[in-house]
Amino acid sequence: MARQAALVMALAVAPLAAKAETLADAMAAAYEHSGLLDQNRALLRAADENVAQALSALRPIVSWSANLARDFGVAANAASGFALVGSASTSASINLSAQMLIYDGGQSAIGVEIAKESVLATREGLTALEQQVLLRAARAFLAVRQTSEVVALRQSNTRVITQELRAAKDRFEVGEVTRTDVSLAEARLAAANANLAAAQGDLAQAQLEYLAAVGHKPGRLTASGGLRGLPRSLDAASQTALRQHPAMNQARREATVSDLRVRLADAALNPTVSITGGLSLSENLGNSARSRGGSIGLTGQQTIYAGGRLSSLQRQAMQNRDASRANLHVVSHQIRQDVGNALAILQVAQASIQASQQQVNAAQVAFRGVREEATLGARTTLDVLNAEQELLDARASLIAAQVDELAAGYTLLAAMGELTAQKLRLKVRIYDPAGYYNMVKDAPAGMSAQGKKLDRVLRRVENK
Repeated sequence: MARQAALVMALAVAPLAAKAETLADAMAAAYEHSGLLDQNRALLRAADENVAQALSALRPIVSWSANLARDFGVAANAASGFALVGSASTSASINLSAQMLIYDGGQSAIGVEIAKESVLATREGLTALEQQVLLRAARAFLAVRQTSEVVALRQSNTRVITQELRAAKDRFEVGEVTRTDVSLAEARLAAANANLAAAQGDLAQAQLEYLAAVGHKPGRLTASGGLRGLPRSLDAASQTALRQHPAMNQARREATVSDLRVRLADAALNPTVSITGGLSLSENLGNSARSRGGSIGLTGQQTIYAGGRLSSLQRQAMQNRDASRANLHVVSHQIRQDVGNALAILQVAQASIQASQQQVNAAQVAFRGVREEATLGARTTLDVLNAEQELLDARASLIAAQVDELAAGYTLLAAMGELTAQKLRLKVRIYDPAGYYNMVKDAPAGMSAQGKKLDRVLRRVENK
């Protein structure tokens, strides 16, 4: 118990004078310091580059090559009377070539559309992950609040039972109660100490989860107000979720990508035509021999037979398309279920709060009455302990119901696709998923002004 208490104190080292932290503050900290979000933002930027790479297939490819050679040797022939004669020469050449695709049956254009839709799907995945990060932070905040209040409740319970034990011993000394009453109080005190140790352990675990979810140790947390504007109707909540939930939007984008891949597999049967050109210059450095030349031409190509591979790719693309369309139904049903579960838990928690509050009020009156009657000899120590336990249970139920209400509210927001930093108006700098895309969508070259700007941006990101 002492070790657990020490761990709790070690984790909660924030000074009491520090500014109280709200639930919104916790979620904002999670948003700004989540390594998981940083990781997936980088993956989104990598997906943005797929658009630039797909676009590059529609542009010319220019390359150069150079060669410098020294040739030497000896030879014997009739001209030299079959005597060995040495020879050496140095030559240099440079070539410039260009190639550009002018027709491929739409494959490259479809590839660009696939890359763009994949970027949009990845953005939705990032939003879904953002909701998970914020929901975890909210749950961690509420767990620390709940376990802290339970620890305080258990400590109060221990103090009350200690007083009852002291009173039972005093009454035993004057012969008002038996040794049994004292033993009952001692047993309850031991159980209360065990429950306090368990509550402190729960608090330590909740604080560790808070550290992992939010990014820093919990300080002084303030109570959070209730959520407003939550839907009361399952139909209304479900319609909102199906319209805007990132998982649903991502499934739609993935279905579009699957449709495009079917078109890509069909286009692969078409011929491709490219225009090629080149310039060359060569010179013998030992004499005046030199040459210059160039070429330009069209190259056409089409696969006639590939062992059935292209037809197999077509059929495979169709099956993947059907799987993506079926996934739309899977995701929609899951979203409806998540919304229904969250709304049901929210309604149960709201009803439990009212009932638990009534239970607490009644248990308080009962406890005071039983304790007063015990001082007059009309009640036993066991009656007092039982009344005190009922009050403790009622208070614990009320705390749990209040936390469940908030947790269910935020879970409902996440199920509807509304648990984002922007919609919650958190005081953070909102990450713009289109910012990097707008810089790379036109596939700027490394030496261009846009390419140099991109290099500076990446260096700033790297040094963070």
